[in-house]
Amino acid sequence: MLEQDHITVHSELKFLNDVQKWFKEFCLRHLAQLSWSESQLYRLNLALAEGFTNAVRHAHHFLPPETAIDIDLALSVERLEIRIWDQGKPFNPDALEEPKPGTLQEGGYGWFLLRRLADQVIYERDPNGRNCLLIIKYKIGADRVMG
Repeated sequence: MLEQDHITVHSELKFLNDVQKWFKEFCLRHLAQLSWSESQLYRLNLALAEGFTNAVRHAHHFLPPETAIDIDLALSVERLEIRIWDQGKPFNPDALEEPKPGTLQEGGYGWFLLRRLADQVIYERDPNGRNCLLIIKYKIGADRVMG
């Protein structure tokens, strides 16, 4: 990875603006030199917002607002990775049923939105009991190595 950054915030929606500002500043410092499009950055910012709000609203719903959410950014020549770490109970994204057009369902839309905004989305629990939402976006024209 060429560049990395990290932020820790409390589990409160009021910190979403701080998270997005931090992401935008990271992008201004590093991504312009690598010719990432505004569209790609917009999609990543939206994915970051969705992942963060899901951690606050769902994973940390029953936890104190002081509970930390850690976010890591890792930039390489071909991709940007966002890792959002929460301390809530894990969920199984494979158990979610994708909404059919024209129908309503309760919940699950965020997961499918993330999958449309990013090239890869992975949700796993680490051995220390934290959940990690990994969002990967490849640079337009970069060779993709899917793993």
